[in-house]
Amino acid sequence: MRQFRIDSYVVETLMPDLVLHDRRPSTFLVYLHLACRSAGRRQPLQTSHQEMADLTGLSKSAVQGAIRILLRRRLVRTVRERATSIPGYTVLRPWRR
Repeated sequence: MRQFRIDSYVVETLMPDLVLHDRRPSTFLVYLHLACRSAGRRQPLQTSHQEMADLTGLSKSAVQGAIRILLRRRLVRTVRERATSIPGYTVLRPWRR
Protein backbone atom coordinates (compact mmCIF):
# COMPACT_ATOMS: atom_id res chain seq x y z
CA MET A 1 0.00 0.00 0.00
CA ARG A 2 1.37 3.37 -1.04
CA GLN A 3 1.38 6.15 1.55
CA PHE A 4 0.52 9.76 0.92
CA ARG A 5 1.41 12.75 3.11
CA ILE A 6 -0.38 16.07 3.20
CA ASP A 7 0.53 19.33 4.86
CA SER A 8 -1.42 20.20 7.99
CA TYR A 9 -2.42 23.42 6.19
CA VAL A 10 -4.62 21.36 3.86
CA VAL A 11 -6.73 20.01 6.72
CA GLU A 12 -6.57 22.95 9.11
CA THR A 13 -7.08 25.83 6.67
CA LEU A 14 -7.90 24.73 3.13
CA MET A 15 -10.61 22.21 4.06
CA PRO A 16 -12.68 24.66 6.16
CA ASP A 17 -12.18 27.36 3.53
CA LEU A 18 -13.44 25.20 0.64
CA VAL A 19 -16.06 23.16 2.50
CA LEU A 20 -17.48 25.67 5.00
CA HIS A 21 -16.83 29.06 3.44
CA ASP A 22 -17.25 28.23 -0.27
CA ARG A 23 -19.73 25.40 0.42
CA ARG A 24 -17.97 23.23 -2.17
CA PRO A 25 -16.85 19.96 -0.56
CA SER A 26 -16.41 18.52 -4.06
CA THR A 27 -13.57 20.99 -4.63
CA PHE A 28 -11.73 19.71 -1.56
CA LEU A 29 -12.27 16.09 -2.65
CA VAL A 30 -10.91 16.78 -6.14
CA TYR A 31 -7.90 18.60 -4.67
CA LEU A 32 -7.15 15.63 -2.37
CA HIS A 33 -7.63 13.20 -5.25
CA LEU A 34 -5.22 15.09 -7.50
CA ALA A 35 -2.70 15.58 -4.68
CA CYS A 36 -2.71 11.86 -3.86
CA ARG A 37 -2.45 10.67 -7.46
CA SER A 38 0.26 13.15 -8.36
CA ALA A 39 2.39 12.65 -5.23
CA GLY A 40 5.97 11.89 -6.18
CA ARG A 41 5.43 12.59 -9.89
CA ARG A 42 7.59 15.02 -11.82
CA GLN A 43 5.24 15.21 -14.81
CA PRO A 44 1.68 16.58 -14.67
CA LEU A 45 -0.97 13.94 -13.96
CA GLN A 46 -3.02 13.34 -17.11
CA THR A 47 -6.59 12.50 -16.24
CA SER A 48 -10.00 13.34 -17.63
CA HIS A 49 -12.96 14.82 -15.80
CA GLN A 50 -14.83 11.56 -16.29
CA GLU A 51 -12.00 9.50 -14.80
CA MET A 52 -11.85 11.81 -11.77
CA ALA A 53 -15.63 11.55 -11.42
CA ASP A 54 -15.46 7.76 -11.49
CA LEU A 55 -12.64 7.60 -8.95
CA THR A 56 -14.11 10.14 -6.51
CA GLY A 57 -17.78 9.21 -6.77
CA LEU A 58 -18.69 12.72 -7.86
CA SER A 59 -20.59 13.70 -10.98
CA LYS A 60 -18.65 14.92 -14.00
CA SER A 61 -20.20 18.38 -13.65
CA ALA A 62 -19.16 18.54 -9.97
CA VAL A 63 -15.59 17.71 -11.00
CA GLN A 64 -15.68 20.36 -13.74
CA GLY A 65 -16.89 22.98 -11.26
CA ALA A 66 -14.24 21.94 -8.74
CA ILE A 67 -11.48 22.22 -11.33
CA ARG A 68 -12.69 25.73 -12.27
CA ILE A 69 -12.45 26.81 -8.62
CA LEU A 70 -9.06 25.16 -8.10
CA LEU A 71 -7.69 26.89 -11.20
CA ARG A 72 -9.14 30.26 -10.17
CA ARG A 73 -7.66 29.92 -6.67
CA ARG A 74 -4.32 28.79 -8.15
CA LEU A 75 -4.32 25.47 -6.31
CA VAL A 76 -3.79 23.50 -9.52
CA ARG A 77 -2.24 24.27 -12.89
CA THR A 78 -3.30 22.60 -16.10
CA VAL A 79 -1.48 22.03 -19.38
CA ARG A 80 -2.77 20.64 -22.66
CA GLU A 81 -0.84 19.59 -25.73
CA ARG A 82 -3.83 20.45 -27.92
CA ALA A 83 -7.24 21.96 -27.24
CA THR A 84 -8.94 18.54 -27.30
CA SER A 85 -6.27 16.52 -25.46
CA ILE A 86 -6.62 15.22 -21.91
CA PRO A 87 -5.26 17.87 -19.54
CA GLY A 88 -2.29 17.35 -17.27
CA TYR A 89 -2.72 18.65 -13.71
CA THR A 90 -0.02 19.89 -11.36
CA VAL A 91 -1.06 20.40 -7.74
CA LEU A 92 0.25 23.68 -6.38
CA ARG A 93 1.01 24.46 -2.76
CA PRO A 94 1.13 28.27 -2.54
CA TRP A 95 1.49 28.20 1.26
CA ARG A 96 4.95 26.64 0.83
CA ARG A 97 7.50 29.27 -0.04
